[in-house]
This record gives sequence, structure tokens and C-alpha cells, in this order.
Amino acid sequence: MFYKIEEKTVTMYIKAQPKASKSEFCGLYGEQSIKIRIKAAAVEGEANKELCRFLSKSFKIPKSNIILKSGETSKIKTVAFPLSEEFEAWIKKGNYGKSIDRGIVYVGDKKVKIARALMEEDVRFRIEMPRDISIIYQDEFVVAVDKPAFIDSYDIEGAIEDAELLHRLDRETSGVLVLFRDKEWGKKAIEAFKRREVTKKYIAWVEGVVYEEEVIDLPISTHKKGGAAFSKVDIKNGKKAVTKIKPIEIQGKKSKIEVEIDTGRTHQIRVHLSHIGHPIVGDERYDSKTKAKRILLHSAYLKIFDYEFIAKEPEDILRYK
Repeated sequence: MFYKIEEKTVTMYIKAQPKASKSEFCGLYGEQSIKIRIKAAAVEGEANKELCRFLSKSFKIPKSNIILKSGETSKIKTVAFPLSEEFEAWIKKGNYGKSIDRGIVYVGDKKVKIARALMEEDVRFRIEMPRDISIIYQDEFVVAVDKPAFIDSYDIEGAIEDAELLHRLDRETSGVLVLFRDKEWGKKAIEAFKRREVTKKYIAWVEGVVYEEEVIDLPISTHKKGGAAFSKVDIKNGKKAVTKIKPIEIQGKKSKIEVEIDTGRTHQIRVHLSHIGHPIVGDERYDSKTKAKRILLHSAYLKIFDYEFIAKEPEDILRYK
């Protein structure tokens, strides 16, 4: 977790990225990503003073109350300070719209989908924060994380030191996400993806009853409008896309399935499953009629070269209700 409030104390986890004589402190504060530019090398004590000055000035906190808990001479820093009205106002101003966009704001049991809408004055909102990000494995070449639902892949990239995304997962998809640290290894890994030498397996809950294994070999095309992507089966102009499904469990009129993809088209699994009449539970964009807190899709396994990464199923995937 990159930010939390406990007993009126704010704790921030900040990554410093040196750039010549300047540094950028990059952190995820609540749901908002921000950069703090200072004029000192990140590993020098002066950088810590500048960071404290920034926090003090921005949030009206006495410098003596700002504690550098760890990272005094390193790039990863942890600071703690008393919760102030200015900090609370900054969170509400900068993060509320993003929280709604991410699908974690509720009124009662209903998800809020529009940031600007008329509400009753006494309406009470509830924010369900994503679970913590955990490291599955890391070495000098690669970092594999268990991505929670509702966290953007690019936010994770920005929070892990000296690492770049090898691939990405949709915001509501949880599970194995891989980044690389070594440029040469990254180039080879990207080529392995292109040659379809990477094994990727997912777990999903879908509408309807899936009785047997099936291979969906249908081309997909993707269109983007206003920053949003929408894909569809497109026999004439689409690119090759292959999805294999296997039933695991049946619960009423819902099925838990294993999904393996040989290609990685945008929204491939979602589009293919919807096309055969088994949309993923909660995937309203691709015809699911069942309400859920998120799209019930989990990246469970990824194998590349000699590396194998496994992410345990979160509770909503493990036991669908």
C-alpha cells in the first residue's frame, strides 16, 4: 500500500527517481499519482529536507511533526505526519473523481458511475479500497506482482523502482502482472510474447453453463474513442485471436472456467466469451446481465522462459456468491 491513514496519522511510501541534479519523488497518495520535483540528488540528505519542506508548505504541517521513518539515504522513503484539514481537502479534491472512475465508490449497494450528478444532501458514500499489492517474485531481471482489481497497471509501474511493464492487465482484472528491470531481458521477453511462447492462464466466472472444453479461434478488431477501447469479433478486418476454455465448476446458471490465450488482443477474453454466449460476470460492456463489484477475471498463471508465476485466487473468484 502506498498511502494510508491510521489514527489521524498519514503514512506515505514514496519512490525517488534521480535525474541528473534533480529528483522526482513519485508516490501514489490515495488514488492519485503525483510527482514532487526537488533540486537535490535523491540519495543525499538535502533531498529529505526538501521533501519535508514540500509537505509542510503544502499541507500546513509543522516540520517537526514530519517523521522520516525509513529511506534516509535510499530512493524508497517512508514519511509520516499528523492528518491535517489541508491534506484531507487535497485528497477529496484530487481523488474522488478517480475513485469513481475506478469503480470503488458506492451508495448503499450501488456503484457510483458518474462523478458529477445530483444527489440528496444526506447521501452517504462508501469507498472500498483495493487490497494491497504483493510481490510474487523479483530478481535483477524481472518483477512479478499480484495486481489487485481496481489498480491500473501503469500505476504499479510508476511505483516499482527501475521496472517497466512487460504486459498489462485491465483495471478490474486481478492477478499476475510482470515487469522487467533488465533492458536486454525485456527485449527477449517482448519477442517471446510476439512469438506466442508465453503461457497465460486465467480464471473467470461466466454467465451460463459451460459443459466442455472449447477453442475459440475468431479474429478481433479494436476501436478507440475518447480514450476508451472497444473490441469485437471481426471476421473481415480483425487480427487472429485464439482462446481456450475449460470448465472447472458449475454453480446454478454460472460457470467457473480456466481460460488460456495464445494471443493477447485488447479485451480478447471478454470479447470471445461474450461472443459464444458466456460473458464474464460483471462485464456489462460485453453483455453481462449480472451485477458484480467488478469483472470476475483473474490472471492466475504466467510462464515465460524458465520463470513461472502464480497468483492465488482472491476471495471473489475463489467463492462466487
